[in-house]
Amino acid sequence: MVPEAELRETEQGRVATGDGWYAVNARDTRWYYVQGRGAFCDLEGDQDFTQLGINVMSLGPGEAMAMYHWEADQEDFLVVSGEALLVVEGEERPLRAWDFVHSPAWTEHVFVGAGDEPCAILAVGARDDRGVVYPVADAALRHDAGVRRETTLPREAYAGIPPDEPGVFDPDWLPG
Repeated sequence: MVPEAELRETEQGRVATGDGWYAVNARDTRWYYVQGRGAFCDLEGDQDFTQLGINVMSLGPGEAMAMYHWEADQEDFLVVSGEALLVVEGEERPLRAWDFVHSPAWTEHVFVGAGDEPCAILAVGARDDRGVVYPVADAALRHDAGVRRETTLPREAYAGIPPDEPGVFDPDWLPG
């Protein structure tokens, strides 16, 4: 039998510790936030899952999920609520609740919150970590979600953006 993992209460929310199965509500987990860059919940807790990364992002209007990039691993996204703008392969695509985006390896992409309310996006990706590139794209730069010089280094791509800070869930981040 696979044991149940412990859920430890912290000042920022519930955090899974150790191996094993568990069930937790996203609102009860530790969240990370950077002013102007959105918030995401820490569903994985104190360990990184070995096969899949998964989280829920909450983006306010104009907030970018990340810097425009492509990576050598597949990622998939589901807009759960609200509106977002997808910048993909240099083009802009509006998205709304329940739109699904499949991003095969090497697909350039980033999401930006749109509309008048926060949007929630479920993100799932492989954990192979076989490389990432942050290419220059005018469409991403228009939304403060791109680099001015191509790089493979996250520290260069995110230079000037403060690190994510752990915090407690804000009820405005998710609907219902």
